[in-house]
Amino acid sequence: MTDTKIALVTGANKGIGKEIVRQLLAAGVTAIVGARDPERGRKAAEELGTTSVVMDVTDQASVDAAAKTVEQQYGRLDILMNNAGVALDWGRERPSELSADVVREIYETNVFGVIRVTNAFLPLLRKSERPRIVNTSSSLASVSLQADPDSPQSGVLLLGYNSSKSALNAVSLSYANDLRAEGITVNVFEPGFCSTDLNDHAGQLDPAQGAAVGVAVALAPGEGGTAQFHAEGGFLPW
Repeated sequence: MTDTKIALVTGANKGIGKEIVRQLLAAGVTAIVGARDPERGRKAAEELGTTSVVMDVTDQASVDAAAKTVEQQYGRLDILMNNAGVALDWGRERPSELSADVVREIYETNVFGVIRVTNAFLPLLRKSERPRIVNTSSSLASVSLQADPDSPQSGVLLLGYNSSKSALNAVSLSYANDLRAEGITVNVFEPGFCSTDLNDHAGQLDPAQGAAVGVAVALAPGEGGTAQFHAEGGFLPW
């Protein structure tokens, strides 16, 4: 087996995902741009000097086709980074006024999308000597912080986004506990409030700063740990 790690990053044609690919490539990893839009994915991959795969995480057939493509081209996967995410409730109604349809649409990407992608790529991860799954979460997913009225997170009232990321954390823990005996680690990370399309570029951090946290988790030496909620400089409470 080649020493070069193979990584796939979803939602990687822009923002944090694109910077994750850039930093993985700089570390000597063969990083694949996963993107819903074929042309945007191709352009991002061309700019970064790598390849892309078309994948709409809300569509099972698209995810299955992407997994088949990666298998044909690379034969295995060492790192899966579930980064694709949406915040359709950003700047919209209060939680008490937000429709269930909007929340459901957010969950399709942020929760069910991660499940689709993870399940589809597990056979390829099982071919790796040290497989890792890293999911992009948020401090807004922390139930502990949300429950503390003195925390900044409790004042960010995004019903769909916050709860979907809390669900993602729980999903990640389920996978971590299920796959622990197989040596597949599953962790989540908080990139910080980065300036991206997701928040209309309201964030104070550069996407590269947020990406660095996830890349550090993906490339951690040794076993790297599992079932952990990473943030810059430490861990966050679930």
